[in-house]
Amino acid sequence: MDTTSQWTMHSIEQLSLHIASLNARRWAPALLLACLVIHPARAQIPPPDALRAQFADLREKGTGQLTDRSIYLRSTEATDRMQGEVHALIDEPFEHVRQELATAGHWCDVLILHINVKYCRALRTAGGDELVSGVGRKFDQALSEVYWVRFGFKVLADRNDHLLVELRAPTGPLATRDYRIVVEAVPQAAGQTLVRMTYSYGFGTAARWAMKTYLATLGRGKTGFSVVGRSPDGQPIRVEGVRGVVERNTLRYYLALQSHLQSRGAPGAAALQQSLGLWFSATERYAEQLHEMERADYVAMKLKEVKRQEMVAPPPPG
Repeated sequence: MDTTSQWTMHSIEQLSLHIASLNARRWAPALLLACLVIHPARAQIPPPDALRAQFADLREKGTGQLTDRSIYLRSTEATDRMQGEVHALIDEPFEHVRQELATAGHWCDVLILHINVKYCRALRTAGGDELVSGVGRKFDQALSEVYWVRFGFKVLADRNDHLLVELRAPTGPLATRDYRIVVEAVPQAAGQTLVRMTYSYGFGTAARWAMKTYLATLGRGKTGFSVVGRSPDGQPIRVEGVRGVVERNTLRYYLALQSHLQSRGAPGAAALQQSLGLWFSATERYAEQLHEMERADYVAMKLKEVKRQEMVAPPPPG
């Protein structure tokens, strides 16, 4: 997930991976970790203006605004569910965004930018498009050591005024289930696109216990972005704990999406180099929360991982 969580794809997943490596795989059945849920059931698709109204409300209230950019981040925590959500205005025409995000293969170019995603391959199966992703540590790691997550890829709305895409993994590492990343986009004025990315999961008793252990060790001292109070000298106090983990991961995934879209016009291999540089620079704007490694190390690791995923076939299902 991030420095705090050294694991990606799912905050709780990433934590579990670390604990499993320390305490052996015999713990896997017991760690009933995450169920990543955006909506308990697939509801009726909202109209495009609903997203515009939500963004206008966030702007008016300033809820979750990050620095001086048109990015708003918020999170929610319940007894068995965590969710992070980014609303942002991207300087890319909607049709370009639609062309990129409505295609499963392009999503691997997005996900691989995340520091803990070690592999991604898009497949066409009898059940539809699928993304096979390997989740691991923040450093160079053999594929034999990663955990594999298989995302179903669904385009729920694809019109000239509205895009809605869902990535959903019903099962994952260590008994995780129903992990989701959902992206919605609508055209905005002046050739811009309004985007919402939601990242969420549910969890049970074992996951809460595992996360407490993680936050007391590797995750100690790391914060998210939401301001939950003020210190005596007026400085903001930012959210910690599981919500902090979720917020960091949500923003990392959004910045991967943004970086890929901004590099789409570059020729050939230059697009990858550009997207890697853009992602690293974007995360460094929030270095207090997101910094994990130096630029040269990140780029070298990712170039190796991209080359590897082009040469190595993903494992079969099951």
